[in-house]
Amino acid sequence: MQLNTISDQTLVKQYVQGNEACLEMLISRHKDRIFTTIHLIVKDSYIAEDLFQETFIKIISNLKRKKYNEEGKFLPWATRIARNLAIDHFRKKQRMPTVTDSNGEDIFRRIKIKQENREETIIRNEKENQVRSLIDQLPPEQRQVLVLRHYGELSFKEIAELTDVSINTALGRMRYALNNMRKMMEKQAIKA
Repeated sequence: MQLNTISDQTLVKQYVQGNEACLEMLISRHKDRIFTTIHLIVKDSYIAEDLFQETFIKIISNLKRKKYNEEGKFLPWATRIARNLAIDHFRKKQRMPTVTDSNGEDIFRRIKIKQENREETIIRNEKENQVRSLIDQLPPEQRQVLVLRHYGELSFKEIAELTDVSINTALGRMRYALNNMRKMMEKQAIKA
């Protein structure tokens, strides 16, 4: 079977039953999104790598102890673990987590993109830099919801639980974030 044809639920079930290859398939399928979520929070490639490994150690531990609810989706569950570990990292250093533009490794380049010519690569990089710059200008609450929703692929219910706000507040922050992004794009004449 191909990687894309096997559901996460099936891979989890087979891993718990002893098929180690299924865990490798889950990691391969979701590593970019989980790493990106961590990197957007900590803004440091080395710390993100450590937290990424710690995330999968925790995932393995929870799966072996049967603490995974099969009705849930694997990626949001794994992303929540990663995000919580990243926030714990900041709490240990007595700093509040912020999601801003990274000066380190470019996380957008970790995303798999179709082969493109040199000109297309330059144009894409320029747009990514513009979008990161706009995201960085958003108020922290709006930036956090936008990143968790679009890069972490969390539901608004999950975002509300993780940020200790109501679902309506999370939705409102997203609406304001998108409106602010749109206004900034119009002001700077940036095309989507």
